[in-house]
Amino acid sequence: MADPPRTDDGTALLGDLVMRLARTLRRRFSAVLEPWELSPHQARALRVVCARDGVRLSELAEALRIAPRSATEVADGLQDRGLVVRAADPADRRAVVLTPTDDGRRVQREVDAARAADAEELFARLSPGDRTELARILRSLAD
Repeated sequence: MADPPRTDDGTALLGDLVMRLARTLRRRFSAVLEPWELSPHQARALRVVCARDGVRLSELAEALRIAPRSATEVADGLQDRGLVVRAADPADRRAVVLTPTDDGRRVQREVDAARAADAEELFARLSPGDRTELARILRSLAD
């Protein structure tokens, strides 16, 4: 793909490069998840459930920035795979809490390790100093 025309200060090019990198990362993440047959949404949801040691569906939707109905669909997929269990929230029987299973915790650890290895491979193209500088720059731009 050819780079877009460059503006005087390169701002448009920077935006396009960041978007290209985001697409590359999404594509690589999807490939990393193939052995577990997880979608990126499922992997992110499993990470949230494991990190919080249980989460309401509404909190999961908020954490993933998706509609509650979509969070329910993602949770259904994780439950069907035996990675999470659903139970009524003891504090509010109308709410549902997702809790990771032992298998869910194992898969989460494996996915994290595979994703870290893939990131190491990708960012190995940069020197340690460039990685540090990139992290600093991205933190300053992230919301």
